[in-house]
Amino acid sequence: MNADRRDCAVDRISRFSMLGSIRRAISILRRKRILHKLGVVISVTVIAAAFYVLFHILRDIDVEEVMEAVKRTEWHSIALSGLFVAAGYFTLTFYDLFAVRTIGITHVPYRVTAFAAFTSYSIGHNVGASVFTGGAVRYRIYSAWGLNAIDVAKVCFLAGLTFWLGNAAVLGLGIAYHPEAATSIDQLPPWFNRLIAIAIIVGLIAYVIWVGMRPRRVGSGSWTVVLPGGRLTLLQILIGIVDLGFCALAMYVLLPHQPNVGFVVVAVIFVSATLLGFASHSPGGLGVFDAAMLIGLWQMEKNDLLAGMLLFRLLYYVAPFAISIILLTLREIIVSARMRRVGYARTGSNAESDSKLPYLGEHGDSGA
Repeated sequence: MNADRRDCAVDRISRFSMLGSIRRAISILRRKRILHKLGVVISVTVIAAAFYVLFHILRDIDVEEVMEAVKRTEWHSIALSGLFVAAGYFTLTFYDLFAVRTIGITHVPYRVTAFAAFTSYSIGHNVGASVFTGGAVRYRIYSAWGLNAIDVAKVCFLAGLTFWLGNAAVLGLGIAYHPEAATSIDQLPPWFNRLIAIAIIVGLIAYVIWVGMRPRRVGSGSWTVVLPGGRLTLLQILIGIVDLGFCALAMYVLLPHQPNVGFVVVAVIFVSATLLGFASHSPGGLGVFDAAMLIGLWQMEKNDLLAGMLLFRLLYYVAPFAISIILLTLREIIVSARMRRVGYARTGSNAESDSKLPYLGEHGDSGA
């Protein structure tokens, strides 16, 4: 009996010492900014590897043939892809609405959250480092409605959580159904990919149960965020799935009709390529996304596949980016004009001037 107690005590001490060692190691890494440097090294390595792969895949490609393939693309396919892109960005606006309402802010109307979501994501997608670029755009818009930097940081966190939950759900369900699609990218056996997918699904279910049992908080002090409960988390996952589904459909209708690999395969490869591009922090996942798509959809004729990917970039990245720049520029012109008209100095726009800025939402309506 005493021996058992002594063994349990030893186990507890070893566990605590292990946890303490891990915490001390993480603290040292943070102080010396090793984690940051390691992240930069990983990003650069991923981008370099992607461009190396692209070079070997595309070295025999004739640019003129690719452009001919673009010209051969049916207009109704391009129009349908554009509609799916618009539907995807519309769904994406609910990321911010959900986040703003979750942190208890009710006075900001949907038109403002939609404007903030559309502009921040479309700019973040193209510029890269979307956590910082998207956060800066959001702060510029939401600060006019009384949100401070901490509020905006919470919105960014919750919107990002919705994105990752949706990605996990799509990958888990898609790979469980068709593990060979993931095998074409990660080169792992299909049975192993299916195990990973099942683990992802089980993890999502466990997370939903965990947040549904009682309120869960992350962060400390004024940075504390109460995580959405079980039902709201399911809503988060649904929003993410719908958003990614529309994006994958926009890509799918632009791909060659033959061979028809099926939408599920394209969706799994598309989401995997998107996540790899996101992890690389390159603008629009440039190079990384493209290499993953070319590797994953190896069955397709390269010129036609490249044509579809080029059109998708124009529709999903370039066009929304241009629209966002125009809308933000017009917004700044209107802000400056109205502030001058009411006699406020630009540096003195306090609560009263903030309360007179619902035109941000009107501007967002006109642009969304």
